[in-house]
This record gives sequence, C-alpha cells and structure tokens, in this order.
Amino acid sequence: MAALSPDLRDSMLQAVPSMRAFAISLTGNIDQADDLVQEAFLRGLSNLSKFEAGTNIQAWLFTILRNQFHTAYRKRKREVEDPDGELASRLTSLPEQEGHLDFEDLKVALAKLPLEQREALLLVAAKGFSYEEAAAICGTKLGTIKSRVNRARAQLAELLGIAAAEDLGTSGVIKAALHIA
Repeated sequence: MAALSPDLRDSMLQAVPSMRAFAISLTGNIDQADDLVQEAFLRGLSNLSKFEAGTNIQAWLFTILRNQFHTAYRKRKREVEDPDGELASRLTSLPEQEGHLDFEDLKVALAKLPLEQREALLLVAAKGFSYEEAAAICGTKLGTIKSRVNRARAQLAELLGIAAAEDLGTSGVIKAALHIA
C-alpha cells in the first residue's frame, strides 16, 4: 500500500459523513450503509496506488461506494423488496414538527424514484457534486446525468403535489432537491 500523506488522509476522512449519508440514501438501512462505507473506504485504501493525484478524492471514493452498492444489490436480488414503502413506513416514528413531515414526505417520494434517477439527484442536489462529477461517479455521460436529475425533479414535484414554488412552504430540503430558489 502506498504511503498516505496527511493531506490525503484528511481529505479522505472529510468524505466519510457525506459517504455515509449517500450510502444511507441508497440502502435505506443505517447498518448496511455503515458496512458499505467501511468496505468502500477499505477498498480505497487498498487501491490507493490507483488514485490519480490531483483529482477529486471524494469523487473517487463515491465511485467506489457506488460500485460496491451495485455489486451488493445484484447479490441481494432474492431479498424481499418494499417498493411501496409499506414495511419501511411501519418502522418510522411520527415526526414532531412540520419540517419533519415535509422531510418524511420527501423520503417516501425519493424511494419511489428509479434508483438511477435517485442517485443522480442525490449526488447533484444533496451532495453538491457538479453534473460532471456525478457523471464520473455514475460512470455515464454528462447529458445522461442532466436528464436523470431533470426527470427526478419533475417526478418528485408530481409525487409531492408541487405545482409552484409557493406550494413548498419553508422547507429548504425540498427546495434544494427540486432546485427551486
């Protein structure tokens, strides 16, 4: 394994919270997400010699995490699915504030999006990656990412019953996801 510089180590460690949040959004399970982040981090460290200095270490780690998720997803195809969120909805507690209600509605709506659209939207809107970085992470073309994000935003607005910016209330979370100022 190549020597790890303090700057590179710090950059990698700074990526952990974002990687964990992204993994949770992909898996819907905190334990699986933590395992996924740990595996991605270990693979990143063991393949550090393949990292190109001067490029975005966080995007590289996100790519490893995403690839790990898809590999695990293919292996789990025989597990029970919850496409309508019925099982997952029984596992949550009712929120105490309106913002939490909006967030819960957003989580349910996000779960209904196709995986490719959801991950593109999360990378761009929630994680702040550029379209170019998101395309690199997902291993696809720039136009494909833009299209996925656009379709995801349109479908989210429809699922949430949002026709105009005034329908959003004060929820910054939903505004960010739908890219409304």
